[in-house]
Amino acid sequence: MTFEVQYPRTVAARRPQGHQPAAPRFSLRWEKPIAMLTTAYFGIQAEALRWEDEQAFHRLMQPWLDDPYGPESYEFMRCLDEAGHTNGIIVAYWTDPAQYATWMRQTGFRAWFTDPARLQESFGYWNETVSVPYDRHETIYSKPTYRIGFGRTPQTAIVSITNNGYFGAARDRLPVSAIDELVSPWGSQLPAPAQPASRGARLLARVPHNVAMLRSGQFWEGAGVEQTQDYLQALQPKLMRGMNFLRDHKVATGCMSLRIMANLNEDGSPRQETSVAAYFLSLAHLEGWAASHETHLDIYRHAIDMNRLHKEKREVVTWHELFVLQDGHAFEYVNCHPATGMLPFAELWAPA
Repeated sequence: MTFEVQYPRTVAARRPQGHQPAAPRFSLRWEKPIAMLTTAYFGIQAEALRWEDEQAFHRLMQPWLDDPYGPESYEFMRCLDEAGHTNGIIVAYWTDPAQYATWMRQTGFRAWFTDPARLQESFGYWNETVSVPYDRHETIYSKPTYRIGFGRTPQTAIVSITNNGYFGAARDRLPVSAIDELVSPWGSQLPAPAQPASRGARLLARVPHNVAMLRSGQFWEGAGVEQTQDYLQALQPKLMRGMNFLRDHKVATGCMSLRIMANLNEDGSPRQETSVAAYFLSLAHLEGWAASHETHLDIYRHAIDMNRLHKEKREVVTWHELFVLQDGHAFEYVNCHPATGMLPFAELWAPA
């Protein structure tokens, strides 16, 4: 028995009449009721960030990550952002809001993060924490055996789904979409980016209601030579072209922030696994790019072709987890460059 939320639908589903998916897909469920989901991104930033710097950040964070109230799952990643700065990133997951709140209150993380000494360092630090009710998330996996993200938290199961393989499927998989159209209070247009004075400052960024946060992943470790070559030479270039388009055309696409991240081995080398973490002004902005722009259609067509060719023997795994945020989120940036995360677009203020 797995837990799921359903509402009597008052907003029409996007699924075409009689649709049957061409390829099997899977989604995450828990074997217990879940009220809230929290994913926290902790970052260290520098123009020339060394592996030794990342290791020091990991060693600092490790006792807090291993705290009894710490995350149920976490991962280490690295990102080279559009300003040419390297970001060492820890992504952490909680399924109990009280556990997360206790961790924030009782461990030394907040005292360290808010210490004025951080502003005197050569590094930037940032924290983007997303907490949503269960009904504001959805997931999809191309294989049921691969675990990542929230899939590594306890008491989970990967189940088969049929609401996939059509544009609008991600929206339909969000339970809340049955009763909420998830529109942005900012309307359809993202404002021109600002250049905040963020160096030497601690800034909070208010995230607008109904911003969509997507973490999309690719895993090819263990794939055979043929499928690995196809991914690296054909699919990955299409994927990077699409991500670069979004990152370079933020106002036009509504993409407020996008990071291309490599998952790390223990020695700091990149695994054969990547993730993209992106924030869109609304789910409709993400859908607009996915359904109509050539950069995504190229990705979509190639993935479909490979699924038809390899069927159940497809070895490259793709997946995503999607969250639609409620009002009240505030991301925090300490001594970061002005293009970091939500700084160019969000309402900003300095904490008292």
